[in-house]
Amino acid sequence: MPEENEYLTVLDYLYGKSLMLQDTGGFNKVLYFYFIDSLAHIDYTAGIYAYNFASPKNIMGGEYLRWRIDEEKKGDRVKFPGFVNWLRENHPKKFSVLPSLWQMIYDTEDPASYRSFRIVPDPDSKKPLPADFFYAIIDEFFDTEFLKSLYDDASLGRLFSDYCLKS
Repeated sequence: MPEENEYLTVLDYLYGKSLMLQDTGGFNKVLYFYFIDSLAHIDYTAGIYAYNFASPKNIMGGEYLRWRIDEEKKGDRVKFPGFVNWLRENHPKKFSVLPSLWQMIYDTEDPASYRSFRIVPDPDSKKPLPADFFYAIIDEFFDTEFLKSLYDDASLGRLFSDYCLKS
């Protein structure tokens, strides 16, 4: 592994973030699940570039991500992808400020997906994602206004609850 691996810096950047100023217990439970899930996919994808695929770090990440496949099928979690598309159609301004990773992965009109737990924006590209991509999506998830919107009584939390009642 090169000593100056740019993806190690990305992981340090992610691990340096904090939710200390937030009461995550007050977050909407489904939105919190997908928030943490997205961070796990970011960690895993950057980790694949930073460490050998068979490293314990990547093996542990893969084990979590296998577990989460069943977890996302529980309760209202299954409604989250539909919620993102509903926002795109009914609340385009709110959709446009969602983290771009959520927009890419859950928008049915976008080819991006999680493949073998990796973030793959373009299925036809074989190039590694640039480090700048990771910095941008990490910053979006830790944006203060976005974090505030995750609470049950905040804008995104209320919209998700409304969506669940209607669907």
